[in-house]
Amino acid sequence: MVLGQEISRKANQVVGPLLLAAGIAYFGYHAIQGDRGLIAWWNLRYEIEKTNYELAEVTAQKQALEHRVSLLRPGSLDRDMVEERVRLMLGSVSPADTIIPLPESARAAVAADQ
Repeated sequence: MVLGQEISRKANQVVGPLLLAAGIAYFGYHAIQGDRGLIAWWNLRYEIEKTNYELAEVTAQKQALEHRVSLLRPGSLDRDMVEERVRLMLGSVSPADTIIPLPESARAAVAADQ
């Protein structure tokens, strides 16, 4: 009987700290690995930086296209821009133009830019 009471008392002394340690481990794990933990936060910051970079690229492309479109508007028509577009779309050249053949790699790069 005395042995049972001693075991019960020792168990009570051990159970409290074990529960506390288990609670700390549980919350610590989820603070780091959970859906809203540190690793998820770092990944989210990386995604935000990557998206901001892509936004800057798209904004620059948009501004370049808007500038080219503004040159084609009737109020501010740029003859050089119209001639460039006509030549590109019709595949024509002027008799005064000098044609320099490009290597295959350069042709692929020019085609990718258009």
